[in-house]
Amino acid sequence: MAGPAIELTGVGKRYGAHAALQGVSLSVAAGAFTALVGGSGSGKTTLLKTINRLVTPDTGSVRVQGEDVGGLEPHVLRRRIGYVFQEIGLFPHLSVAENIAITPKLLGWDKARIAERVATLLDLVALPREVGARAPAALSGGQRQRVGVARALAAEPSLMLMDEPFGALDPLTRDQLGSDYRALHDRLGLTTVMVTHDMAEAVLLADRIVVLRDGHIVADGAAGDLLARTTDPDVRALLEAPKRQAERLRARLGGAG
Repeated sequence: MAGPAIELTGVGKRYGAHAALQGVSLSVAAGAFTALVGGSGSGKTTLLKTINRLVTPDTGSVRVQGEDVGGLEPHVLRRRIGYVFQEIGLFPHLSVAENIAITPKLLGWDKARIAERVATLLDLVALPREVGARAPAALSGGQRQRVGVARALAAEPSLMLMDEPFGALDPLTRDQLGSDYRALHDRLGLTTVMVTHDMAEAVLLADRIVVLRDGHIVADGAAGDLLARTTDPDVRALLEAPKRQAERLRARLGGAG
């Protein structure tokens, strides 16, 4: 039987006097979609970044697909893991196709294979293939974020890390792109770990929600199960936030008629 795709054991990280992570242990099965949620400063982005060595823990270990990441060169590890973040970080002087092709080119893929992969990825993220010749500045925010997803998938990783990937988008674009990414996750059999401040997004997209507070995991499970069994008032308030928002929306929209 295969082990977990990601395994953190006793991971701790301090920034001066601030303990960002305090003895965190977390196991993520292959194929799972896990959301990391919690208030600002709870440790969720630090936790995410320990997985691809953008953050080096002070204590504990991180294993990806059975290998201790501390023993891997960071650039080698990161080429195996897709990473999508809010600012996207597309290179403005490169075309969309060239941005998507960065990692395959570094890996020494031949031109024909790269061109085929770029075309396939544009199809996967629902962008017309002619977009590949454009500069990132010529695209909308939603289109640029789709390019960011395509670039993260370029080297065919099985693991995707996402840090507030849709946070800068308007609500309609955010909803559509979130749904499209979840479909990609299922279609490609990815393992996804996503940081989000949006509880509705976490509930709608993820199979599992991990709640952090002050560098500790304080709740972990499917949203419905957590809501049914939690005795922590902060966790309950967090999980009930989408329901409260929906009720307020119904009241406002009902009154408008």
